Amino acid sequence: MSPVSAASYRGVNPQSRTVRKRRNPSVPDSRVPRRRRFLVCEPRHFAVQYAINPWMRPGEPVDVIRALDQWQALVDTYRAHGHTVESVNPVPGLPDMVFAANAAVVVEGRVFGSLFHAPERRPESVPYEAWFKAEGFEVYHPESVCEGEGDLVPAGRWILAGTGFRTTREAHREAQEFFGVPVIGLTLVDPYFYHLDTALFVLDDQGDGNIAYYPEAFSPGSREVLARLYPDAVIATREDAMAFGLNSVCDGRHVFVPPGATALTDQLADRGYVPVPVDLSEFHKAGGGIKCCTQEIRETRS
Repeated sequence: MSPVSAASYRGVNPQSRTVRKRRNPSVPDSRVPRRRRFLVCEPRHFAVQYAINPWMRPGEPVDVIRALDQWQALVDTYRAHGHTVESVNPVPGLPDMVFAANAAVVVEGRVFGSLFHAPERRPESVPYEAWFKAEGFEVYHPESVCEGEGDLVPAGRWILAGTGFRTTREAHREAQEFFGVPVIGLTLVDPYFYHLDTALFVLDDQGDGNIAYYPEAFSPGSREVLARLYPDAVIATREDAMAFGLNSVCDGRHVFVPPGATALTDQLADRGYVPVPVDLSEFHKAGGGIKCCTQEIRETRS
């Protein structure tokens, strides 16, 4: 079964969904996008067959056609904004394989693989590793439980690393040794935000950069760390966080964001970003959104 055409289903051009209005005219229009290389997986076998986070209710009906349409719309939107999108073939029996971000984290062309917490997801590592090897990458196998970009978020000079529900602190140390990049551990305390990429996303990945996040997803000490590192961060409401607003992707200018995160979208526009709404609501049934479906391949920069 091949992906259906998002354009034919919705009757719109993906690029037309960009919200171009900036609400604060005093903010200079100087944000520059950087072309990205993304890896995704078609949700051909997507379903909710087990529960490993509070969003999942086994047996809840999934509209696979709608999921395919929404996923294709995301791919089309990325390409319409100049990004490269490649795909790994889905495997029957692996319904969460669509969440490509969890399979690895790639920094400067080096691939740190995954060791999933849930036994149901551990086989996903095999097809993703095969894809990376076919592309000429070597893949490091972590010894500790680690769920890729779900909890390891490259943020310029360092990697922000979540723990508390899935990825372990031991994996943070492994990642630091492997990449030679400082890893800053952050503790998640709300089970609805079980991965770091559901509570935080990177807006700027140059130098110290900047982020958007929901403070109450973190322990008090982790909130203090984030406030010190990012005094100018965009602070999201719980409503926007629960709408998967922090499971967004930014290319430095455009922010691919769920349409339900309205207050966050307004804040981003105020800061001079260009919100690009993309609806992945069918994937919320499994606790995923835009970033969950998007693995970024960060190669060595010249």
